Amino acid sequence: MSVVDGSGKSVGRVHEFAVEVARDGAHVQALILRRREGAKLQEFSLPIASLEQPVTGATKLIAKAAPMPAGEIGDFLLLERDLLDQQIIDVDGHKVVRVNDVNLVWEMAVGPETPLALRIAEVEVGTRGAVRRLFKGLPHGAVTMMSETFSQRAIPWEFVDLIVRDPARRVRLKIEQKRLAKLHPSDIAAILEELAPAEREAIFTSLPEETAAETLEEFEPKVQKELVQGLDSERAADIIEEMDPAAAADLLAELSDEHSEAILEEMEPEERQDVEELLEHEETSAAGRMTTDYVSVLEGATVADTVEALRAFEGDPDTITEIYLLDEAEHLKGVVPLARLLMAQPGTAVATLSEGHNVSCEVNARDSDVAELFDKYNLRSLPVVDKQGKVVGAIHAEQVIAQLLEG
Repeated sequence: MSVVDGSGKSVGRVHEFAVEVARDGAHVQALILRRREGAKLQEFSLPIASLEQPVTGATKLIAKAAPMPAGEIGDFLLLERDLLDQQIIDVDGHKVVRVNDVNLVWEMAVGPETPLALRIAEVEVGTRGAVRRLFKGLPHGAVTMMSETFSQRAIPWEFVDLIVRDPARRVRLKIEQKRLAKLHPSDIAAILEELAPAEREAIFTSLPEETAAETLEEFEPKVQKELVQGLDSERAADIIEEMDPAAAADLLAELSDEHSEAILEEMEPEERQDVEELLEHEETSAAGRMTTDYVSVLEGATVADTVEALRAFEGDPDTITEIYLLDEAEHLKGVVPLARLLMAQPGTAVATLSEGHNVSCEVNARDSDVAELFDKYNLRSLPVVDKQGKVVGAIHAEQVIAQLLEG
């Protein structure tokens, strides 16, 4: 569109839309205009607030103030340059799509406190937007007629996270990054798998440590290795400390001895010890599959004692379905389902809630033996014992499922 001043003199044509993401990622802050001065095309910036309210059907915009030389755009997002044809994360749809067009909506001023604004309503990711792009420059009516023969696929702007390249050709999330971190780790992993390695790495490193750890567990070993290799040892250690010890050991086993040792040195002593013990075992054995994250109490404990043990548990609470009862020598004496514990009175002896039989396996049991036990006894978890019969870990159902999927 042409932009004219109050006297009707042209001050340029709309070339771009500038969005100051850090301040307001939902609105266009300024129009970038172009006009020819002599043999050169010059660019000017005109804030949206400097426009008169547009009239429906008008072919021109009227500027209330003179545009200023555009100069350096800086951290502004330019919709055509930086958004069209780019990949975006559809946070609501849990996928990566490509932008074909952008739909903008005027928000009319109703007083000095609510000035004229131009809002980014949605992004087009379907054929309709692609057709409009393809025939840009033809008469508006003809383009509209051709494009509207196709159904619209658009994503509301508030459900989008942008992947924007900075001058160093890295990528970073610029809008509502916290919403991405709130997705389920498997959804985040699915999104990142669609991205190129550089984009995947940059977004992964921006996630909070706990979210990054849960997401890392969802990747194939090859992708896990690539992502960890892109981190410094300290950052990698912080993330791996948040992982299930068994998953952390499997990951470190994929790295070079030098890299693995550097990460272990940065880890807290307790977490490092758990992982180092698991690294000593063969991956396809029960000891290689087990985790050291489980909840146990002495066989004389009460329900109240057991609840306190659950509260003190620092692992992933979602994995806990049963509590193991141990004697002073750490031999297995009983297994109590979490549901029974929750329905009992605080003073109840937890041993009275134990199931009638105890099933366990030795550290060197093979994957097939473990899977057979889960199937035969409909287990939720399986205690793993050493040669002396001491409980040293547990295998949860999700780990058996992962093992079967690998097969």
